[in-house]
Amino acid sequence: MAETVILDRELISGFEPVRPEDGHKNTFGTALICAGSEFMTGAAVMATGSALRSGAGLVRVFSDEKTLDAIRVTEPCALLSLRPSGTADLLRSAKLLLKTSAAALIGPGIPQDYRDMEALTGCILENAANAVLDAGALIDKPDVLSRLKVLLAAREVSAVITPHIGEFARLLRLSKSEVMADPEGLALKFAEENNTVVVLKSARTLIATPDGKLYVNDVPNSGLAKGGSGDVLAGLITGFLAQGMEPYKAACSAVYIHSKAGEAAANETGTRAMIPSDLIAYLPDAYMDAGWGCNDDWE
Repeated sequence: MAETVILDRELISGFEPVRPEDGHKNTFGTALICAGSEFMTGAAVMATGSALRSGAGLVRVFSDEKTLDAIRVTEPCALLSLRPSGTADLLRSAKLLLKTSAAALIGPGIPQDYRDMEALTGCILENAANAVLDAGALIDKPDVLSRLKVLLAAREVSAVITPHIGEFARLLRLSKSEVMADPEGLALKFAEENNTVVVLKSARTLIATPDGKLYVNDVPNSGLAKGGSGDVLAGLITGFLAQGMEPYKAACSAVYIHSKAGEAAANETGTRAMIPSDLIAYLPDAYMDAGWGCNDDWE
């Protein structure tokens, strides 16, 4: 029987990354956000916004021109790098950016049929100090997935994957009902077999670790059931990893804080009216709920 831990303030408050007063932007790491495409620029905007609010020193977006235009307008604090169209140039650019990045996210707003998705995901798994795979990077083609599993298992530092129930079902070649019948067991099995931290998103979100631990956030909030909420979560995990957090601590902290931001947004606007960008606005309140930053004398 796996050890199961409920996420609460006492646990998460102990995970807060160190933030020295004499630190500078390089002290707190660079988060690389590989996200967005012509018709899904918002996913990159959401992930970038939460990464910027995570406390990371620098956030760089590696994307297409349309997405970078959206980031210029919405998130002027982010750095921008154009994603080349040719495979060789793309991988060359990615490797250079990864050398100076403490964590990298790939997937939000990039369709699975993007020509270089497997190549770019593989490059990140092989070269990123910390890696987060979300949305389009969760490639469910059996041959591609088998190759990516080899890279996942070979990593020195476990990657984090963030599927919702439907995505996880496709990865496992199961139905949604089969996953819902045993989400804990299936998440733990995948985590252990592939040296991966699995964040299985649903009304009851699970975090499964390679060493057989299971963390649970059982706080349903229908206001989070909207496109973009997962992008905010993925960016938050990446930002925490960039600051030196262990993968399971970054995942647990992001899930809990994301949930608290969702509660604050729902209390203000109601679950029907709240939107994912509200979560970013309520992150300061969520950090206080988590016991983070209390030495900042916030009121």
